[in-house]
Amino acid sequence: MVETLLIALLCAGVIAYLIWIFAIAKQYAPLTLEEAKILWKIHKQAANCPSNSWREIRKGGKMVGFRCECGYRHVQKKPLNASKPSQNSKSYTSIHHELHRA
Repeated sequence: MVETLLIALLCAGVIAYLIWIFAIAKQYAPLTLEEAKILWKIHKQAANCPSNSWREIRKGGKMVGFRCECGYRHVQKKPLNASKPSQNSKSYTSIHHELHRA
């Protein structure tokens, strides 16, 4: 009886941990300066923000977000189990050039 209860609790704990890892747990994802500028401009337009500047948020020596003068804060995060892009995928610039060839 007690052993069955312990096994059930152990299984429930393992399942809860797996759900946390695959669905909830996140890590910081670095942003480029250009991405941060674009995200800030989107924030300004969407929120009618009167601010004129923003500051970088850094973690581990890399920019992971920004803080607007109005108090808005954006931090880029990705799931722990997110895979890295494959090496043979095309970059944004090459796709852009293909679409806008003269």
